[in-house]
Amino acid sequence: MLIPILTSILLIFIGYLLGSIPTGYWMGQALEGIDIREVGSGSTGATNVLRTLGKKAALTVFLVDVLKGAIAVLLVKGWYLYSSFDLLPNNWQPWLGLFCGLAAVMGHSRSIFLNFTGGKSVATGFGVLLAMNLIVGLGTFASFLIILAIFRIVSLGSIVGAITVNGLMIGLSQPLPYILFAAVAGLYVIFRHRSNISRLLAGTEPKLGQKAAE
Repeated sequence: MLIPILTSILLIFIGYLLGSIPTGYWMGQALEGIDIREVGSGSTGATNVLRTLGKKAALTVFLVDVLKGAIAVLLVKGWYLYSSFDLLPNNWQPWLGLFCGLAAVMGHSRSIFLNFTGGKSVATGFGVLLAMNLIVGLGTFASFLIILAIFRIVSLGSIVGAITVNGLMIGLSQPLPYILFAAVAGLYVIFRHRSNISRLLAGTEPKLGQKAAE
């Protein structure tokens, strides 16, 4: 039993390290020599990069952040598909996907490379969902895009997506660990947006293209 536990811990730690890759921070350093945490909203995510560094940089950050989450879960699936070492029980796979996904989400917002600061984990969480179930991931992203198209407020779309994913997971009869991921990660994303929620209620949250308050 010790070897499966150690193998699982290793995969979870790799998931955390993947999530911790500070894409937005590195982009700010490379393009402008700035600490992205000290401008705009202070987040290292794609939205703050968009407002600070432009569309191309934001798209790059978004795609890499999505990949971080997806790879964390795909490593688990790949292990079961291709590994010649029979170290992990088959019924552990969805649970390992849950913990590796959560580790990646946590890593993005609490990066070991940035003194445990970071972004709001939306793109990384989206990547995890795509790897867990493509339909759930795309459905969640569609809800985000619809809200963004109507209100042009990224944070509102992210919050709605964090709620929508729970309905999709349950409606599509996903494994219990995946449903738990949607619940925990969704609540975490909403918690990370608490300052945005205050601005939404006050009517001061910036729309897409507007500068965030310092």
